[in-house]
Amino acid sequence: MNIIRVFILVTLVKLICAKDDHTINFIRDFIENERKPTHLILNDLCWPKHIKVKLTKKLSKDGCRVSSSTNTLHECQKHGIMFLLDLDCPQSEDAIEIASSRNLFGSPYRWLILSTNPEQLESSVLWESPVLPDSDLVLAEKSENGYKLTELHKTSKNMSMISSPRGYYNGTLVDVRTHREIFRRRRNLMGAPLTMSNVIQDSNKTMYHLPREDRLDLQNDVIAKTSWMNARLAFQMLNATARYIFSHRWGYKQNGQWSGMINDLHTGRADVGTNCLGTMTDRFEVILYTDTLARYRVAFILRQPPLSYVSNIFSLPFSTSVWIAIALCSCLSMFALYFTSKWEVRKGKTETQLDGTMGDAFLLTMSAISQQGCVIEPRRLSGRIIVWIFFAVLMALYAAYSANIVVLLQAPSNSIKNLAQLVSSKLTLAAYDVDYSQFIFKLYNDSLHMAVYKKIKPEKSNGLLYEMNEGVEKIRQGLFAFHSITEPVYRRIEQTFLEGEKCDLVEIDYLNAFDPFTPVKKDSPYLELMRVVFKQLAESGIRTAIHKRMFIPKPHCSTKMAAFSSVGMMDLKPVLLLMVYGAVLSLAILVLEMVHYRLYTTRKRERKTKKSKYIY
Repeated sequence: MNIIRVFILVTLVKLICAKDDHTINFIRDFIENERKPTHLILNDLCWPKHIKVKLTKKLSKDGCRVSSSTNTLHECQKHGIMFLLDLDCPQSEDAIEIASSRNLFGSPYRWLILSTNPEQLESSVLWESPVLPDSDLVLAEKSENGYKLTELHKTSKNMSMISSPRGYYNGTLVDVRTHREIFRRRRNLMGAPLTMSNVIQDSNKTMYHLPREDRLDLQNDVIAKTSWMNARLAFQMLNATARYIFSHRWGYKQNGQWSGMINDLHTGRADVGTNCLGTMTDRFEVILYTDTLARYRVAFILRQPPLSYVSNIFSLPFSTSVWIAIALCSCLSMFALYFTSKWEVRKGKTETQLDGTMGDAFLLTMSAISQQGCVIEPRRLSGRIIVWIFFAVLMALYAAYSANIVVLLQAPSNSIKNLAQLVSSKLTLAAYDVDYSQFIFKLYNDSLHMAVYKKIKPEKSNGLLYEMNEGVEKIRQGLFAFHSITEPVYRRIEQTFLEGEKCDLVEIDYLNAFDPFTPVKKDSPYLELMRVVFKQLAESGIRTAIHKRMFIPKPHCSTKMAAFSSVGMMDLKPVLLLMVYGAVLSLAILVLEMVHYRLYTTRKRERKTKKSKYIY
């Protein structure tokens, strides 16, 4: 009788051990099938200690770490965490509620939940938990031969739980997934609502035109309209219901609170936002960027200043070697005139004849260079031949010089190519009067960007901020740089500029940033889905097609037509300076002559006085 009892006891122990080994082998095969680095967390597991030790030893041999909590794990290790939960344990309901409150059902965490009691499973709080599209939760239900594996997820918090077959285990794990990537299996959101926050700053009419996609009033809020058209297509690809809200600000942190579109994402009012620049790093606290939906640039737009504004155009018609040759020829002619006039004086002299001094030769040479006449002239054939040849050569040079000057007066310069040259120029810097102009110029603390900020926002001033039409008109007038999103500026330029005025347009980048990207909430369950469909929009060419429909490129002049322009004071600056310097020099010479005359007369008087005293 005792032998029978011992036999029954040994048999029961073997059956229990076999059952435990079956579960442990299933967990090991499941983790191996994941093909990912895994750190298993025994989440409030009520199993006997020897089973936990046995499980830990088996998994350790396969390179899988096992812990009882996540408190000791670093942030970078979270991508490998898998929670193991047994619904038969009394603390399982509490563990699910804690996971829901701490958002542990979302990416990158994975879950394996064991269940042996169908009735307990139906009443579990698991069905009310936020197991959203980015979750990776597998329910393993005990069957006669092993385990039946089912994936659970919701398309949104208010939708019902969706179950899909994952596979089964009967000593061997069979995976029936069509794709291993979660985003491929969760692309169908089954009409779940997705909301986009659209930033409008130019006109409230956008609230009417944007949802209709009528491509009207494109001069206002074209970024928001383009982003919405792409986002709506992305929502259709995900079989989601597209919704929209509007905000009048991009979103900035002030007094610890977010505003505008970023606040809509942070508070959950919206799932995706309008394209925005990623230069503000503090936004990474609450959002992540996916891909660009509307490519745009923010830059200074200006017309290159006239050539006369940056250089002396009166020295540009001839090269340096030509100027040197002219100077040498003029000197040779002056000396030739000097020697011929000196020889002529010996033969006789008249009132209009050169007196044989260097002064008269210099005066006649300067009269020829300036294309002016002179009252004195040579009387002999040799001197007249020299003067005639000199005047003829200078007349030809003067014709070429005048033609080049006319061209140079209308020619733009190429002096401003970067931000440093823009700051050092005398151009007026201004910005578009919208909210982002109040923030982006404060992003940088280096001397170059601070110099730009001080020009746009001088001390004790509200700043040089203009409406779009006024700013573009000042660009057309010249010597003005306007900072804005480039597309609406170019659209206005196409409408108002003459063809020749488009030839010297230039962009100067201030932010030196990447392309703008579309933001989503940092812990959004739709993050990976958005990234994938936005990439597919770009790869298929849809995004480019919409961009070409909505945006216009930088204007280019088809022909450089000559236009009449009055000569201004800035063009004549070198001439006026020459006149001023000449007047100052002549006055200085006059003073010297007067001083010399006074000294001469004083000395002459003293000599006469001494001579008269000597006679007496």
